[in-house]
Amino acid sequence: MKNSGVKGALGALAVVAVAFAAKKMIDRKRFMKGIFEEYGIKSRSPFDVADTIREMDDEKYAELKNKLKEKFSSRCCENSKCCASEA
Repeated sequence: MKNSGVKGALGALAVVAVAFAAKKMIDRKRFMKGIFEEYGIKSRSPFDVADTIREMDDEKYAELKNKLKEKFSSRCCENSKCCASEA
């Protein structure tokens, strides 16, 4: 029972990590639901989403692409120079 304090701290840390991951998943789900409603995608199957995207004009497609890119882009290189040439 020496390490019971450490076990308790690790357990609390695990609970916080799970809660953080669940919050992040819920936020992404809300965002995608909003995108589906905005662009009139009624069915959630990948084939229906692809069909709807194919039917979009170029401006709407570019707008959708930018919204998804902003939301789901990796933030690993925000301050470094490795991805500066790509932007």
